Amino acid sequence: MDRNWVGRAACSGLDPAIFYPPTDDEADAAKAICGECPVQEACLEHAIDHREKNGVWGGATERERLRIIRRRRRVRSQVANIAS
Repeated sequence: MDRNWVGRAACSGLDPAIFYPPTDDEADAAKAICGECPVQEACLEHAIDHREKNGVWGGATERERLRIIRRRRRVRSQVANIAS
């Protein structure tokens, strides 16, 4: 995957600790930064593709990313069932 997006990220130069909150309930500051980021989607896809286990990536916590992965699997499975 092309990583040219990294240099354009809103988090570039910020303290990384913001994006590794102790709990998901404390992720609002990171999510607010991600919400204004021009490369949010690329960041989220990177985290999903690389199964990032920690932190907020693309505006999503690990738990939220796992939900996205499960949802995508369900959709792919439904599409495959319809196609067959």
